Amino acid sequence: MPLDTESRIRDLLLRHPVIDGHNDLPWEARERVAYDWDRLDISSAGLSTHTDLPRLRAGGVGAQFWSVYVPSDLPAGEAVTATLEQVDAVHAMTSRYPADLALATNAAEVEHAISQGRIASLIGAEGGHSINSSMGALRMLFALGVRYLTLTHNDNVPWADSATDEPVLGGLSAFGREVVLEMNRLGMLVDLSHVSADTMHDALDTTQAPVIFSHSSARALCDHPRNVPDDVLARLADNGGVCMVTFVPYFVSQPLRDWDREPTDGVRPTATLADVVAHCEHVREVAGIAHIGLGGDYDGVDHLPEGLEDVSGYPRLLTALADRGWSDADLAALTGGNILRVLGEAERRAGEISRTRGPSLARIEELDG
Repeated sequence: MPLDTESRIRDLLLRHPVIDGHNDLPWEARERVAYDWDRLDISSAGLSTHTDLPRLRAGGVGAQFWSVYVPSDLPAGEAVTATLEQVDAVHAMTSRYPADLALATNAAEVEHAISQGRIASLIGAEGGHSINSSMGALRMLFALGVRYLTLTHNDNVPWADSATDEPVLGGLSAFGREVVLEMNRLGMLVDLSHVSADTMHDALDTTQAPVIFSHSSARALCDHPRNVPDDVLARLADNGGVCMVTFVPYFVSQPLRDWDREPTDGVRPTATLADVVAHCEHVREVAGIAHIGLGGDYDGVDHLPEGLEDVSGYPRLLTALADRGWSDADLAALTGGNILRVLGEAERRAGEISRTRGPSLARIEELDG
């Protein structure tokens, strides 16, 4: 007898759990409790955060990229220190809950953690300001377990233009291209969320490994600069990368985006699970089923779409997609198969590149005057 859709999704998530691309719980821990995991005990249900261990389990999450975000307007030296504190917080969190969380730095470690019934904890740094234009800082973040770097956050860095700042370079500078190549050599994923469309294209022209968008949706459906244009989505097939659809309301709902630009006295429009479904379907159509994932941005926004209010919501999204005809193979690619493939491919390419390219000693002053 065929399974009903909800039972089908529960069974699928046991075999193919969600690997989410972006969660800002570490910054919430800094803001709320100064990284005191005793005071923010994520083993407890009912926290006011979007994330805790019971809800991660309920959501079928098997691996999470924890964002080590720091504001992009921090002075350069302070940004590096604050990022190191965020990395330390993730290490402390995983040590605090060893039965539930396991630090992971590659695809094999992710799969091993999942096989043990633990949630693999990966680290992603959100913005090039976190390295202060230093290849040495980049390499040390990698040594500490950081496995992606978002090239910018909301502000430009000296070597890359952001999506939400005034363009200066028209994409990447010469040093920015060196950063991308050094990330390839290390096996660190190049994350193009937050960057301008020109930077996206320059990075795709430069990289020797698949890229990711850790938390971005489709610009064709919601005209926000944080989203990915179709001409970039179409390039992911050749690159092998993944666009991890985000749930940020202002990025998935055009009426809400319009209201945000020109607020009225009327009721603020509401984003819904159906909006996110539409973005998933669009990315699949343009980029292909092998190039889509999920990056909720939980605990990085003040509200979420109806039906996706916290990390327990993934099964509702998958059920909606199944009802629209997505096969189990499609859903398994979305939940984690694609990003796991990209993580493994980045590691494989790094091994090849390291035999031909030594560590970059480039400095921004040498390349960009």
